[in-house]
Amino acid sequence: MSACVPTRATEPTDSATPERLHQPHSPPPAPRRRLHLAGADVSASIAVFLIALPLSLGIALATGAPLQAGLVAAAVGGLVAGRLGGSALQVSGPAAGLTVVTADLIHRYGWRTTCAITVLAGLAQLGLGCLRVARTALAVSPAIVHGMLAGIGVTIAVAQLHIVLGGTPQSSVLANLLALPAQVAAGRPAALVVSALTLTLLLLWPRLPGRAGRLLRKVPAALVAVSGATAVASLSGLTLPRVELPSWSSHALAGLPEGPALGLVAAVLTITLVCSVQSLLGAVAVDKLVAARAASPDGAEPGDGTSRATTHSTPRVARSDLDRELLGQGAANIVSGALGGLPIAGVAVRSSANVRAGAVSRNSTMLHGVLVVVAALLMVPILELIPLASLAALVMAVGIQMVSLHHIRTVTRHREVLVYAVTTLGVVFLGVLQGVALGIAVAVATALHRLAHTRITHDEKEGVHHVRVRGQLTFVAVPRLSRALHLVPHGAPAVVELDGSFMDHAAYETLQDWQKTHTAHGGTVEFGGRRPGLRIAEPVIPHADEDADCRCGPWTPWRNHQCELTSLAPANTGDADRRRTGTLIATATGTHIPTGAGAAESTTPEGPGAKSADVAPDDTDEGGNRDTDRKETDPPPTAHQLVRGISAFQRNTAPLVRDELERLAREGQRPSQLFLTCADSRLVTSMITSSGPGDLFVVRNVGNLVPLPGEDSGDDSVAAAIEYAVDVLEVRSITVCGHSGCGAMQALLNAEPGEAHSPLKRWLRHGLPSLERMADDGRPRVRLAGRTAADAVEQLCLTNVVQQLDHLRAHASVERALRAGALELHGMYFHVGEAQAYLLTEGKVFDHVRPVDVPA
Repeated sequence: MSACVPTRATEPTDSATPERLHQPHSPPPAPRRRLHLAGADVSASIAVFLIALPLSLGIALATGAPLQAGLVAAAVGGLVAGRLGGSALQVSGPAAGLTVVTADLIHRYGWRTTCAITVLAGLAQLGLGCLRVARTALAVSPAIVHGMLAGIGVTIAVAQLHIVLGGTPQSSVLANLLALPAQVAAGRPAALVVSALTLTLLLLWPRLPGRAGRLLRKVPAALVAVSGATAVASLSGLTLPRVELPSWSSHALAGLPEGPALGLVAAVLTITLVCSVQSLLGAVAVDKLVAARAASPDGAEPGDGTSRATTHSTPRVARSDLDRELLGQGAANIVSGALGGLPIAGVAVRSSANVRAGAVSRNSTMLHGVLVVVAALLMVPILELIPLASLAALVMAVGIQMVSLHHIRTVTRHREVLVYAVTTLGVVFLGVLQGVALGIAVAVATALHRLAHTRITHDEKEGVHHVRVRGQLTFVAVPRLSRALHLVPHGAPAVVELDGSFMDHAAYETLQDWQKTHTAHGGTVEFGGRRPGLRIAEPVIPHADEDADCRCGPWTPWRNHQCELTSLAPANTGDADRRRTGTLIATATGTHIPTGAGAAESTTPEGPGAKSADVAPDDTDEGGNRDTDRKETDPPPTAHQLVRGISAFQRNTAPLVRDELERLAREGQRPSQLFLTCADSRLVTSMITSSGPGDLFVVRNVGNLVPLPGEDSGDDSVAAAIEYAVDVLEVRSITVCGHSGCGAMQALLNAEPGEAHSPLKRWLRHGLPSLERMADDGRPRVRLAGRTAADAVEQLCLTNVVQQLDHLRAHASVERALRAGALELHGMYFHVGEAQAYLLTEGKVFDHVRPVDVPA
């Protein structure tokens, strides 16, 4: 019997057709590959083509290159980079970020040498791709990248403003600014009208309202702006400079590079750097867009009622291979430069349009390149009708958009605005390579300053000496640290707060040696701040009295969450000695308990909230002596719990969140969501939504109820919060969250008709429509995915969420925002015992939210 068993049966063959067999132990013949072109790719390629065509001409115009060079670069970017690149959905072509660099090269060396520089830059990209160093490009600070793009955007906008006004740009930003008054004085109305029309259409087209607007917005704004301006200019007979596409037979190809060798090397490095960084960052951005689309089909946000089952029907798009992307960009630049095209890089506008149009493979990018070739060959008479002023206005708008306010806010929040500003100004006034070099130098200097700049202070409060360290603790700060530590007298209690994330060996040894010396002289040392778990040696925690600070960790049992005072000292040890030898121990449940006088030796509670078992039934110690001073059942006073909790926050948590809270205090609250949930103490909204300060505008009440507007409830607080959140804070979503075991729903079910109307009963009458809805057999039952409600209380909890969403829609502010498409409503159910969240879908089914639903 043959050892090779065929994987499928041999089908009968016709006698006239020779049967093709392969030898045993040889690989089976590869299946024939068929070109499969998805409809989504076809529609996406058309959308990208309609954006790429006017932009490619405009960028070529802005660089001073032949206009055909823009079309060549767009076609090669689609066909070569689209086929060989590592990002399936990134669209490559002539990029606005390369405009300034290319214009400078053309001015210095001429067009043919610029093409040769593009070819050499492509070869350099191939070399970098083979060395597999693409990931290192992502190590460049985002502040430098955004500053470079902003500087290029400013340069483009200032230069194109001259063409918008009907003139010609100068060679530098400074010259353009100086010549601008004369350009305005010699105003040319025809060019100004066409440019203004182009900018107006660009601005207003994406904001068309209503259903008709949603349909019209599918046509790219860039195409509408240029087409509209061209039609007006042609029909009105305006005399304007227009696009001139010479015959392809006279198209200039790359020539041998001519010029100083050092200048040519610098030019090649500049093109390589800008193209590579922009393409790699673009590929990463495309991955994020694809992940967001996969988590939210048809552009819907997760949780907006769209069934997640549809995500499985969308073909999966692989994550970008950055080294292959660099190889693909290099090959595209070689081909583009050789054919007389502009340098090529990944383009953010076209790539995002490709993803949002529903592209599922690289076929959309390649097909858009084919369409550009067809347009360049067959649409020359139409393209030559386009006024240059319209293209200049389009490119000027792109340049302005490159100066992103969002990026400025981001770098400001991360204290890198100096790097951003220096890079931007350097690019504007010195050039791209010089500006980037300046930005890198400032970024390195800033990082070194942060590493070396450490603030160390010492002060005394109520006999306790506090040494605070702000910043990274390195050997540079050791002398100042040593001086501050020696200000603490022998035998005094000390607290060292380390508000930093790094400590080198020299600083570690300094702290360790000082601690040993200080504790040997009878002093106590406690470490806190950003490194609360740090133990330099065996820490001795001071507990002077029963008000000692609680050292509970963040995940200790929460019920009561209080520290008890215990002692490991012998019974005959004095109070002072027992306090001096106090240390940190933990119960069986993990609760940290500072030791002190008058407490038991061991604790073994059965669980959170269980009665402490640390006292023997007869209240005797090991020697049989009764401890008459101990009070087993006396809990710490509530005020002491509050003070201890606040103290723990100030010491452990406040240093971590102080910078963020300072920013929120400065900027004001800008929440994106209104979260309306029950007042139940077990619902921690920030925990179950992974939110932080400033993220949620939270309204809590008994039963997560939303009274209908206009009702005489005697309490307008919920309606006022809704109106404030929607009209003033402009939240984008409202979530009504119910939960398992809701006491309000239990009270609704158990309510008797003749009961006295207490404040609670009067409030719960807003939940009566939920009871009626649940009892209505004509309505489909609200249920959980995969199972029915466990009991009537859970069924009412689920129904109540749906009913309160209906109440929300009746509020005028909510109704207006929903009609304008500015607001979304979500229903949520949280099962406390399972720690499981459920989101409401269109079918009145609460579906699981699983970790796999979160995009990578």
